[in-house]
Amino acid sequence: MAARAVLRRCDPALLEPAGHPDRDRDAETVLLSLSDSRRVQKVLWRQLFVLDSMMTSLESLESAQQLQTEPRPSQAEGGAKASWKALKAGGVAAAAQTEELLTALQDRLQQIHHRRHALSQLLRRLHSQTQHQDQLEGALLAAQKALRSCDHHVTQLRAESEAVLRQLLDWQELSDSLQLLVTAAQEVTQQLEPVRLTVTWSSEGFSLQVDEGVADLGGSRVTGRRAELSAALLDVLQNYAGQVELLSEIQSLRSSFAIDWRPAQRLLLYLKTASLVCHLHVGEGYPRGGRARLLSVQRDGQPVDAGGLQPHREEPSLTEWLVLLCSSPAL
Repeated sequence: MAARAVLRRCDPALLEPAGHPDRDRDAETVLLSLSDSRRVQKVLWRQLFVLDSMMTSLESLESAQQLQTEPRPSQAEGGAKASWKALKAGGVAAAAQTEELLTALQDRLQQIHHRRHALSQLLRRLHSQTQHQDQLEGALLAAQKALRSCDHHVTQLRAESEAVLRQLLDWQELSDSLQLLVTAAQEVTQQLEPVRLTVTWSSEGFSLQVDEGVADLGGSRVTGRRAELSAALLDVLQNYAGQVELLSEIQSLRSSFAIDWRPAQRLLLYLKTASLVCHLHVGEGYPRGGRARLLSVQRDGQPVDAGGLQPHREEPSLTEWLVLLCSSPAL
């Protein structure tokens, strides 16, 4: 089979069948012949190479004497063969060196590839960290803004709470004052007698009778048409409210002045000193309708001239009279 492959490469015509039964043996013979021919051709080639070298050397000579004087050239075949071997060895060494360089270059490229991959990962991580840092900065700015808003809100709430606290203190003071007033009103109310009214109906109208026990109202009798009953009741209630205001004022004056109230005579006694007594009369309907006036001033039972004593107002109240009497140097 090897012989046939060689013959196919050399001369395909040799593979044609010749009708001989031993064509395989002939093929081997032909192969041997070709091998011998190849060796002969190589010898001839060498001889031709030597001849060519000689002709080249002769052509380069200028005279026959130069052939005798020129040094003997080295054998061209041996020199060419040595040069060939040297070139071959150099080529093999260069190929080996190139292979080593290629291997080193491949390793270097592999390292560069690994480093490039690592650098890409680092860049991705850096980009991710940069985005995360941007998000954190945004969250920090939002938190600072929310903190400033909370501080502003807290400041507003503190101001509102201080205002509410002041209002609470004011309300507390007002509540204490109202409590004192309620206490005084309760004390006055306890002194008041309830209003008892008797209404008698007739075909002509009505008759309203107030019981005798109520001061300023006792024994009063009002008659009229039925349509006038509401006005009559309102008048009685207003008089009763005036009595409440009078007793409230008297109750408040007792905490500052030595006084004695006599409701039957509607007389108020003011004891300025142990020997000086002032008598004040309170008109009916005071303080809404009636007026308070000074009746007399007595020292040790003897009257004292008090004509020059007059408050600034035309219709002074009991409180203004007592303040004037207490501060007057003439008494």
